[in-house]
Amino acid sequence: MRYEFFETIKVVDGVHLNVDFHQARYESVLKSFGVQNELQLKSFFHAPNKGLFRCRIVYTLDALVQIKYLAYKKRKINSLKLLYDDDIEYKYKSTSRDALDALFERREGCDDLLVVKNGLITDTTIANIALQKDGIWYSPKSALLEGTTRARYLQEKKVILKDIKVEELESYTQVALLNSMIGFDIITPNKGDLFVR
Repeated sequence: MRYEFFETIKVVDGVHLNVDFHQARYESVLKSFGVQNELQLKSFFHAPNKGLFRCRIVYTLDALVQIKYLAYKKRKINSLKLLYDDDIEYKYKSTSRDALDALFERREGCDDLLVVKNGLITDTTIANIALQKDGIWYSPKSALLEGTTRARYLQEKKVILKDIKVEELESYTQVALLNSMIGFDIITPNKGDLFVR
């Protein structure tokens, strides 16, 4: 089987942001498969000088396959459909997203979904999540993917890991989505509840 993974790096006016966290995850993925590689992702950068871009680096266990720069437009998220799947796995940021894509098709008009696995909150299809209670931000221990933005906020002690049960959602007062392109994005629904059951 040929494994294929990717990194998404935010680029602003030619500057790649938080590269160390992407490099660390890249090395961690290879190491988990027993591969040692001293390749530096930044050695392949060739970003446009102006504008906001998504740098997408696709790689396998033995090669860098592709690097593309795509103009970025933020996707609005005002509703998340709670979908339950106790078998889903997405430990690595892989190009094989069939299980997530299948769930996404079941979101019933919502902007995205929030996966519930074994009764615990995990991630949306594009981001880790953080929830605030009593002024403290928590991110699920049960996240499907260890995102680079989440890792950065954990390192800076701005977010604490915690098991978050689906029935506890209403006790949290704010919700943020976390990924490399949106950073720490606090969500304010236009109307009604953010979470749709």
